Amino acid sequence: MNRLLAIVEREMRKFFRSPSLMVMSLISPILQLVIMGNAFGGKIVGTHVAVVDQDHGPQAVKVHEAFDAVAANIQTFSTIEYNNEVQAREDVRTGKIDAAVIIPPQYSRRVYAQDAPRIGIVVDNSDLFTSSTLESEMQSLVDSLNAPQVQDRLARSVALEVVELYPYVNYLKFLMPATVALSMYISVMIGGGILYLDDKARGVHEGYLVTPITKLELVFGLNIAGAIKAMLAGISLGVIGSLLAGLSVVFHPMQMLQLLALIVASSIAFNGMMFLFMVRVDDPLVPRAMFGVLNTLLFYPSGAMYPTTSFPKWLQALTIVDPFTYVIHGLKAVLLKNGGWIAIWQDLAFLSIFGIASLLVATPLFKRTL
Repeated sequence: MNRLLAIVEREMRKFFRSPSLMVMSLISPILQLVIMGNAFGGKIVGTHVAVVDQDHGPQAVKVHEAFDAVAANIQTFSTIEYNNEVQAREDVRTGKIDAAVIIPPQYSRRVYAQDAPRIGIVVDNSDLFTSSTLESEMQSLVDSLNAPQVQDRLARSVALEVVELYPYVNYLKFLMPATVALSMYISVMIGGGILYLDDKARGVHEGYLVTPITKLELVFGLNIAGAIKAMLAGISLGVIGSLLAGLSVVFHPMQMLQLLALIVASSIAFNGMMFLFMVRVDDPLVPRAMFGVLNTLLFYPSGAMYPTTSFPKWLQALTIVDPFTYVIHGLKAVLLKNGGWIAIWQDLAFLSIFGIASLLVATPLFKRTL
């Protein structure tokens, strides 16, 4: 045990003597949380829509009033008056405005005559987020214009009442589980993968090999140190990110205990996986080249950004063995849903078994020679 702890102490001393390394392993996930959380706010606002009114009748005035209500309340778009339909289309094409609404001649007359009145909207569909939002908003406005002036005393149509189980989850909160998981992964990649091979290249492991330290002690010592680094990153991001996103998990001891348990299990799983990948590698450039591949292969199919049920079958099969899947699921249950132990015990079990199994497989693969 003393020899194993000596390895852990040496690795941690080296880690804490490089404050820039510690900062860089934390700064990337924090920047992702702050910038992406605000850039993808979940709601499009502040777009500019041209209105070409070729009718100027009473019903066209109602359309203008509906636009003013949108601009004053949900602020999805503000309107700009245009007199020329051709110029409005050209400005949409060149990106000066986001869309153009065309109210055709005789629109009011056709409304009163119930003669299939139409309102046109020209959108730049190369921007799917903005165009889909504007189309949806315009459809809602059209539906409200189609509503009868005098409502029936008895409801004749089916109504949908939405009940949300949790408080409003903005994109900043939605990104929190992915950010915490990514911080631990980056810490393992840097502190467990890159530094491990750099030590090999500098001859540090050569010093270990001339000592009576066993292969098992060496493997577990290196991995315990790597897991501690990942835990520190996960705890730091969990606390800082929760405060930035407005989550109250840091003020609830039981939730913090569940988060800590999940971070410990995730750190063991990530570090075991990374050590298994690197145990036979000798070139220090390999982990740098693998970083992007592993990030794409493991992070994005995990459900961090998109639900796994929408994936093709072969990709869903990958998510079953991907530790990121269980980390993301568990962190969502703790940070966003407060689901309790019953929601995360399967994630904890898989991550713990995965991490220990990875180390047991990696131990016989570890070379006790130069």
